[in-house]
Amino acid sequence: MGRHTPTRHAQSTPPRRRGLPVAVAVVTVLALAAVVWVVTRPSGATTPAADAEACRVDAAVRVTVVPEIGALVRDQLAGPIPIGGYRCAVAEVRTEPPLQTSGVLAGSDLGTQPQIWVPDDVSWATRAGATVDADGTELGQTSLVVATSRAVADGLGWSTTPPTWAEAAGRAVLPGPSEAAGLIALAALQSSAGPGELGDTAVVQAVVSAGRAGTGTEQALAAAVAGADDAPVVVATEQQVAAASADGAGDLAVVVPSEGAPVLSLPVLRTAAGRGDPAVDAVLERLAATAADGTAVRDAGWRDTTGRAAGDAAQPPVWELAADAVAALPGRLADLATPSRLLTVVDTSASMDAALGEGTRATLARDALTSALAVLPDRTVGGLWVFAARLDGAQDWRELVPLRPFGTPVDGQTQRELLADRFGELPDLLTAGGTGLYDTALAAVRSARESYDPGAVNTVVLLTDGTDDDPSGIGEDELLATLAAEVDPARPVQVVAVGIGPDADQGVLQRIAEATGGAAYPAVEADDLQTVLFEALQNR
Repeated sequence: MGRHTPTRHAQSTPPRRRGLPVAVAVVTVLALAAVVWVVTRPSGATTPAADAEACRVDAAVRVTVVPEIGALVRDQLAGPIPIGGYRCAVAEVRTEPPLQTSGVLAGSDLGTQPQIWVPDDVSWATRAGATVDADGTELGQTSLVVATSRAVADGLGWSTTPPTWAEAAGRAVLPGPSEAAGLIALAALQSSAGPGELGDTAVVQAVVSAGRAGTGTEQALAAAVAGADDAPVVVATEQQVAAASADGAGDLAVVVPSEGAPVLSLPVLRTAAGRGDPAVDAVLERLAATAADGTAVRDAGWRDTTGRAAGDAAQPPVWELAADAVAALPGRLADLATPSRLLTVVDTSASMDAALGEGTRATLARDALTSALAVLPDRTVGGLWVFAARLDGAQDWRELVPLRPFGTPVDGQTQRELLADRFGELPDLLTAGGTGLYDTALAAVRSARESYDPGAVNTVVLLTDGTDDDPSGIGEDELLATLAAEVDPARPVQVVAVGIGPDADQGVLQRIAEATGGAAYPAVEADDLQTVLFEALQNR
């Protein structure tokens, strides 16, 4: 509802045709009386009898809520709300994503900020800091669950043995991390996967995979509700599941992982712009009455503050995640959100044909790079070099694919598809001779710096199974000194070096990486390479 304020300045009476303006004024006053002096009540709201007295609307309260709760809040705050002393307020309710509201609270003038905020979880109160009062009313709550079709759940064995959160979220369509449901899902995945690097790596893989999913929560839920045999697994709230299956659940299966279901709470927060305002007090009291009654909250598909749902559906076992772990995730995700610019440089010397696991060093490099390529988002920029001693005349390296965003069309295919083709060819590109590591590393860093993107993390990903054995190239000391001398703080390029197999000189790779602010990783066993590539993404 728009702002309603009393008229401040009376209009002067024209000198002629006095009768008509008087009649119009009488009708106008009666109309205003119908609009301003009558207090309407939303269904389900409870107010003292004294509030039914006539009151003058002279205040408006700015209320911002998460979109999925918008209809409920608008209904509960419809009509003038008594303040006291024959005064009333109206609530101006708008809906917007919590991340946007958080930015408004942090950076705009108090006069334009909401005075009351209802985000999609209480974790936003911690993130908002001093801009909100965190001791507000809880309006309702909802549990975070896993949904898919009955056929998929049966096929995975989840109908009889629930998965862990790590097992479920690792293969699921996740809400975006700008939503509380997405953040809580990642926190659950991190906690379930294990402490330290185990949990962090699981989060990294989920985040980079989400960039390639191409399916949102609503579409995934629709496929699950339809009962498709190939329906996706989706992490969603009970409220979202209820909304998606309102016209019939079909063969939908709702799965609660073995740890239990995290609960999202809808807080009613007074902001700094609403402090000390009796009109804001009145609106908060109305929402508190809605929460205490609970009927409207349950009818809207949420659980009330006691955990009760419409139809008295049992609440899933609650999993209480550590608040500090949830609070730390946004900062970590902000680091991960920075786009990558990856020049991949792969050793194709003859030694890459040595056996490792069930394949060769070259086939393992091919498979690991292809796997990483499949989950990186389209905005990632990537290119490919190969190297060996004197590979291209006197030059030790050759560019196979120049740096381009993965989604860029290239001769009837995308850059991603082109890179996948070239990765597949790596085992067939091996060259007799040694490893021209030092000249190649220097040339790759210089090339990446020349095409530097200030909006991305610029990285040379170097994969090799040996050490430099090109007698005509520069030595290690000259390489390290040159890398150090050419460091440009305005255009940082880091080397992430991966030593494949037991013959790689990990000490040399470590020193090259350290000279550029990067890192080096050993991949001695067959199963190591894919893991260290994801670890490199995590620590870039």
